[in-house]
Amino acid sequence: MLSNFISTHGVLISGAILLIAYIFIATEKIQKSVVALVGASLTMLLGLLPFKGYVNRETGSYVKAVFDYIEFDVIFLLIGMMIIVHIASKSGVFKWMAIKLLKFTKGHPKKVLFTLAAFTAIASAFLDNVTTVVLIMPVTFVIAKEFDTDPVPFLITEVIASNIGGTATLIGDPPNIIIGTRAGLSFLDFLLELTDIVTLIFLVVTGILIFMFRKGLTATPEKMQHVANLDNSKTITDKGLMIRSMITLFLVILGFITHDITHISAYVFAVAGASFLLIFEKPKEIYRDVEWLTIFFFVGLFIIIGGFEANGGITFLANKLIELTNGSLTAATMLILWGSGILSGIIDNIPYTATMAPLIDQVQHVIPYTGSGHNPMWWALSLGACLGGNFTLIGAAANVLVSETSTAKGYPISFMRFLKYGALTTFIALLISSAYLYFKYLI
Repeated sequence: MLSNFISTHGVLISGAILLIAYIFIATEKIQKSVVALVGASLTMLLGLLPFKGYVNRETGSYVKAVFDYIEFDVIFLLIGMMIIVHIASKSGVFKWMAIKLLKFTKGHPKKVLFTLAAFTAIASAFLDNVTTVVLIMPVTFVIAKEFDTDPVPFLITEVIASNIGGTATLIGDPPNIIIGTRAGLSFLDFLLELTDIVTLIFLVVTGILIFMFRKGLTATPEKMQHVANLDNSKTITDKGLMIRSMITLFLVILGFITHDITHISAYVFAVAGASFLLIFEKPKEIYRDVEWLTIFFFVGLFIIIGGFEANGGITFLANKLIELTNGSLTAATMLILWGSGILSGIIDNIPYTATMAPLIDQVQHVIPYTGSGHNPMWWALSLGACLGGNFTLIGAAANVLVSETSTAKGYPISFMRFLKYGALTTFIALLISSAYLYFKYLI
């Protein structure tokens, strides 16, 4: 009786689980990894996904099981990069890079702000955003103290820069990892397609922020001189570890770039690099610092969305998108870009992207792209989801982390204060992205 009801109303039940999970994730009443695991448990207990895959005798097609919906490429890529970055950071190399860059500015506050933003954006293209802001925040507080100024303008600029920079590569932001896995896009695809437009967006947005913060970006000549002469000689605490980890990180990124030649998945290089570095470490200590909450959040989320997809929910939404846009590639691309940009500022961009990726996978067969390269709907999703993280204070994990850390140090960043800068820069970034997608793909 119950099984018949579930099979008949599977799309509604799985959709309700997904919607309720979204609500709890957005409100943050319960830790989001717990929400994802509870939703995944319900999906499995109600039989919305089979535990074992099988071949449908009527259609001859393979029916996927629970674990077929978990994108293990994404999971292992995240774990591998988390381990590599954590081990490398122990040497002090990232702080050394930041201070080295600052010395080129001669202590001028506006140049310091631009340099910090540029470092954050570049680092976020190869490290995850959270790790990047964790590395740059201590340096920021030291500089603000030396300038005797409010660190909040620096922190807001860094957060916005991290979300922009993370858009440029496959590994820069979790949404891109999901998109790359689903669409079959390589590290080089992202680098060649998005680097130019992301660089332009970064320069425009950073210029606007420097103008908006200009009144607070002043310092006496004495303080400028002091910042320019910061001692960087003892920042590297372990030269052997620095050399080992930097060579490993370089080779891993080289592996990502050469994917089109080697046809080896990105996660293989990440896990191989992490495994090598672990030989010289105490694994228990390193494993303890992996962001397991994020990993389990992904696992649970993939199962919830898998239940929704298996019961026809994604197909239903895809048909609605096609219907709404009248089969127009231009309308669909712009709807995805702006919808992603706005929604990713309200809800976490990771579950949003995980839901949209299979939807676009289906829509692209009905609204095909006949030009060269990949379907622009994928790039619209990447630009919208990643750049939309700047919209509000809860739009991305890095935003929340910086806000909490700044508040703890006596410099609160309110939701409305961040919105003043985040909403404007997101709107400008989406406008530039719209022009880019339209003139390159849709005209």
